[in-house]
Amino acid sequence: MKILVCISHVPDTNAKVPFKDGQPDLAGVTFVIGPYDDFALARAVEIRDETKGKLTVLNVGGADTEPTIRKALAIGADDAIRVNANPTDAYFVAQQIVEIAKAENYDLIMMGRETSDYNGGQVHGMVATMLGIPCVTPVMSLKVEGGKAVMSKEIEGGKEVVEAALPLVLGCQEPIAEWKIPNMRGIMAAKTKPLKVVEAVGTATRTSVVAYEAPAGRGNCKMIDKDNIAELVNLLRAEAKVI
Repeated sequence: MKILVCISHVPDTNAKVPFKDGQPDLAGVTFVIGPYDDFALARAVEIRDETKGKLTVLNVGGADTEPTIRKALAIGADDAIRVNANPTDAYFVAQQIVEIAKAENYDLIMMGRETSDYNGGQVHGMVATMLGIPCVTPVMSLKVEGGKAVMSKEIEGGKEVVEAALPLVLGCQEPIAEWKIPNMRGIMAAKTKPLKVVEAVGTATRTSVVAYEAPAGRGNCKMIDKDNIAELVNLLRAEAKVI
């Protein structure tokens, strides 16, 4: 089985990203594998071991993303591909994934349900559409056997079990697998695993960033006595203007 896991290079979710001249100031910010991508990678490693297949990780980004890619290799990927380009928007990133996927004929293309920086949740659907294969998201469990996958996914009010033939594109989330922490053996092995750098194809994008701004600070909080319903209603009507 051939598996491709697409990983994003995002600021640590605990990091505080300041703004400078209207742009995020990323100097000194720690970057990690996208949290949802980490779940996809963990399950992909398990499936690769079960099927004795091959697992490749793919990232669209500059040379600064290579430590993140090496971490994915340390977790268990066999090799890696970096598309040497700034991931400008979801459509552009999907184009790059599709170009690689067409050449390699992967059985599974896995990624997180969304990235934790832009939270678009669009790439998996675009990739599947361009390749003409099914897409399932958000996948919470995955079993692969006999050329088909059985998955459970969230729906409004519950869960749904889905079965589909390979190849597939999956957007993953917890609890599909537990995050894997690279051990020393994996870290040392990752230093010599192949990391291929390719140039981007196409330049077409569909979106662009107009401006950034920090969220508004918290306003003052007024405490109302639990028995003073009339005052609460008056404030909601006169000040908050929500009723």
